[in-house]
Amino acid sequence: MNAQRVLFLCTHNSARSQMAEGLLRARGGDRYQAFSAGSEATAVRPEAIAVMAELGIDISSQESKRLDRFFGQSFDLVITVCDFNQGESCPVFAGAAQTLRWDMEDPSSAAGPTSERMAVFRRVRDELDRRIRELAVSRE
Repeated sequence: MNAQRVLFLCTHNSARSQMAEGLLRARGGDRYQAFSAGSEATAVRPEAIAVMAELGIDISSQESKRLDRFFGQSFDLVITVCDFNQGESCPVFAGAAQTLRWDMEDPSSAAGPTSERMAVFRRVRDELDRRIRELAVSRE
């Protein structure tokens, strides 16, 4: 069986989609090929790298990518991880076999001391991890 190609999308491709990509690679094994992109390319947030390292998952070599890099490619599943409750504009990718919309808080917009910001990154990471584990089980 061929690995399922999964693309995670958010606005800046700096935190949520990057963490999701790393989590699916770690949790899905060879059953999945994970990718991420955004409507803008920025940089992977150091906080995202740090909270993923807490789980033993290294995303430090991942790079922020624009969605147009993937135009013309096919995906089995595209998952948007934007904060729709806050009216965030999320990129759209046509041509996926299936799409899912996961309403996820943007940890990059967290304010306050480092400990409070890191708590938001951990909360989002843990929610992504829960959903990705459920996804992997549901697609077995």
